[in-house]
Amino acid sequence: MPMDESRGNSNYALEKLRELLHSGEVGVDGKLPTERMLSERLGIGRRAIRRALEVLEAEGRVWRRQGSGTYAGLRPDGWSEHLGSIVAGTDFMEIMEVRLRIEPQLAQLAALRAKASDIERMYDLVGKTHQSTDADGHELWDGALHRLVAQCAGNAFFLALFDVINRVRQDAAWQTIRERARNATRSKPLSHRQHMAIVNAIAARDPAKAGEAMRKHLLTLQESLIRITSLDRQETETERELT
Repeated sequence: MPMDESRGNSNYALEKLRELLHSGEVGVDGKLPTERMLSERLGIGRRAIRRALEVLEAEGRVWRRQGSGTYAGLRPDGWSEHLGSIVAGTDFMEIMEVRLRIEPQLAQLAALRAKASDIERMYDLVGKTHQSTDADGHELWDGALHRLVAQCAGNAFFLALFDVINRVRQDAAWQTIRERARNATRSKPLSHRQHMAIVNAIAARDPAKAGEAMRKHLLTLQESLIRITSLDRQETETERELT
């Protein structure tokens, strides 16, 4: 594209780069074209491109890796690299202790801040969770429901903490023990009723009731997990005595 000097100012470059990021027309890995390529593609001077990228980096819209290039999004902080080891070193009791202290508060805030459209989506997710016929599908929709509640709390820091906890759902061992607990107690109808109670309280704008409904739901899950793991220990001890 021919260079248009009248468009060579940094504000114009910033506008065009914002449009590029919004369109999603970047590499699969989020990598942006080089400054030279952007200059040629947009018909903007490289100095203006460079300054605009500096603004976007300060805003957290892009980040740069020395010798590699510029990428869309926030700079990775290395947290994801440690998350796997955290999950591997955490048992379900620790996870449930944290959930019981965070998620009831999230439900309370959601009762105050959720939009009508959010609540409609919650009811839809409750239905999809109940209708799921396999463990993977159930975890998918159940996780989506709980995350929507967390999202509707309107607190970014709380949501970040929730996402760390929710990462455990992707662990195969966690899904297995959850499914065993559901099968052993036939808790699916109870889980459905509890999910409905949570969303009904949020829809009624009743923070206290929403928090208590979430607490009861998580306590039921915790009790089921304790029961199934206790049976596992008993079976292991019996096998040792027989051998």
